[in-house]
Amino acid sequence: MPNRLNDPLFQLIKSLEKSEKRNFKLFVKRNSSSDDLKSIQLFDALDKMSEYDEATLLRKNKSIRKQQLSNMKAHLYRQLLASLRIIRDEDNIDIRLHELMDYARILYNKGLYLQTLKALKQFKDLAREHQQISYLQQALFFEKKIETLYITRSMQDRADILSNESDFVTNSLSLVNRLSNLSIQLYSWYIQHGHARNEKDMRSIQVFFQSHLPENAKTAEGFYEKLYLYQSYCWYAFIRLDFLQYYRYSQKWVDLFDTHPQMLAVETATYIKGMHNLMGAHFDLMNHGKLEKDIRRFELFARTKLVKQNDNNRILTYQYLYTARINLYFLQGTFEKGIKMVPFLEEMLREYEIYLDTHRVLVFYYKIACLYFGSGDNEKAIDYLNRIINQKADLRTDLQCYSRLLHLIAHYELGNFELLEYLIKSVYRYMAKMENLSKVEEEMFAFLRRSFHVGAHALTPEFEKLLHKLKKYEGNPLESRAFAYLDVISWLESKINKVNVQDVIREKYAQRRKNDPTQ
Repeated sequence: MPNRLNDPLFQLIKSLEKSEKRNFKLFVKRNSSSDDLKSIQLFDALDKMSEYDEATLLRKNKSIRKQQLSNMKAHLYRQLLASLRIIRDEDNIDIRLHELMDYARILYNKGLYLQTLKALKQFKDLAREHQQISYLQQALFFEKKIETLYITRSMQDRADILSNESDFVTNSLSLVNRLSNLSIQLYSWYIQHGHARNEKDMRSIQVFFQSHLPENAKTAEGFYEKLYLYQSYCWYAFIRLDFLQYYRYSQKWVDLFDTHPQMLAVETATYIKGMHNLMGAHFDLMNHGKLEKDIRRFELFARTKLVKQNDNNRILTYQYLYTARINLYFLQGTFEKGIKMVPFLEEMLREYEIYLDTHRVLVFYYKIACLYFGSGDNEKAIDYLNRIINQKADLRTDLQCYSRLLHLIAHYELGNFELLEYLIKSVYRYMAKMENLSKVEEEMFAFLRRSFHVGAHALTPEFEKLLHKLKKYEGNPLESRAFAYLDVISWLESKINKVNVQDVIREKYAQRRKNDPTQ
């Protein structure tokens, strides 16, 4: 069976640029043993395949026996990594530091201790410049080892200096470790559950955050201490739907790179993620002016060498740039304009299939579904929502719930009343099981049940009643999740005024611009 996504060797080969493939063959042919020539044969066979299929591979390459294949693949994988390793990346601080440490160890093994210490000083200077604390710890351990074996007399009070440096690095590492733990645990909570669903979630996440936030966190001075502190506050605010605090700490996250410009090349992916959160915060706060400005800034960044010459950075940038553009279409009510992007999105999802995680793909499907729903194409919206509903991954239960709710509303729009009665019961049970029912959703389910027994001529007053009820919940933090995922208010207003959702949102956008010309 084809298994493109799960075979590591196939993934690696498909990620290679033409220059990297050429370099690999030159690397292997230097030895030109029979095993190496078989590696090239296997490489060429895999490179020509569009999907990994072991049976097809063996059938078309009779010289490769099934018993050999596992070992040949493992050998080829190691060779590919080795060939990639020798393509020096001047901007990669990790590779440069590893190289300096290799030189230091070679000199040490030669017994040239003073030269070793000189190499280690160069190593430490570079590590400090780029805030690489864990590398500093390696160097300090190495220096102390040399001092116990050889009296260098290279510096007075050497023992005190090394001890003080070690204490400083250890304390910094401890704080970085605690803050990075807090950040990843909060992010994990969000990936599993989405936003806080009720008072229980609010209290739980607040207690967790406060009990795990180090007392000395706000006095942190280093780049990574501040980075993980800002990330932690970002996830904490986002989970609680505190979009103003989410914006403030996303901005601090991005600004950190302005105060430490040398870190942009070291932590490019982290900067990209920070920009993604900042643009997301603009969307959540409906600040289309700042969103447009930062999209332009991000587009310029996408053209830089840091992005164009690194696969990981390029893929992340494309994902987040498309997301931000879709969000801007949502704010402006230009859903049909957004739909024109869908073919490019589909192409991107296919091209980068092996790199994209399930969570990111589901988010794209939901946003595409919302574009179609907002423009009035409910059948296409249902097609994309089905992709989420049929996904078995245990991710983003909130996204699963709102996909089902939007799926239900789209069928309601199409007048599929025979299916609706079953869907209402099914979605209600699913959301209740997930403890996902808010007051807004309860009111919507009650309305949908009543609408079966109300004639079409009497529906407008029912829409108006529901709109009046739901407006009371706007501004309620525990209810804002429903409005964040699904603009129910605009949908109801579209039904009352008998227009598409995008027309209502476009009118609101025009009114906001009129009231605030700076937007």
